[in-house]
Amino acid sequence: MARKIAESTNGQIHHNGAGHEMPIVDLETRVTEEDHTSLKLWLRMLACTTRIENEIRTRLREQFDVTLPRFDLMAQLQRHPEGLRMGELSKRMMVTGGNITGITDQLEQEKLVMRVSSPEDRRVYSVKLTAAGKRAFAKMAAAHEAWIDDLMSGLSQQEKAKLIQLLSQMKHHLTEIDTKE
Repeated sequence: MARKIAESTNGQIHHNGAGHEMPIVDLETRVTEEDHTSLKLWLRMLACTTRIENEIRTRLREQFDVTLPRFDLMAQLQRHPEGLRMGELSKRMMVTGGNITGITDQLEQEKLVMRVSSPEDRRVYSVKLTAAGKRAFAKMAAAHEAWIDDLMSGLSQQEKAKLIQLLSQMKHHLTEIDTKE
């Protein structure tokens, strides 16, 4: 039994608060050899994505006292220095308008973003990074890139390039499926 747990957890153990050791089980390691390759691949991609995202969340919180959604919103604004409307931010970040409003309110209070009214319609406004927001984001973005490099360091440049190529093929295939529906 211990061997099966060790195999299914890759030997990873979590120490809970009560002093007990608990195996860490992820979905992709539970798939057996007779399962479909596509399912194993999906679960492996999901496991890797989840672990990287959790690590980035932790590092952003510990080093910059910022959440991943706040970082993501600032990243969107950095890519669009002219600013983005709230609805566009919501669409790009795939979250509700209420979430965007809450994050924007906090960032505005900290003077990292500002709302700018549209000259055509004063009811419509865009959100832009302030100078302080640009400086803060530049520091976070540099650290973020270094973290990603570190987390991906288990692959060679050639392996990364091949993986990018394969995932691009998959993305293209999924786009074709979307357009057929």
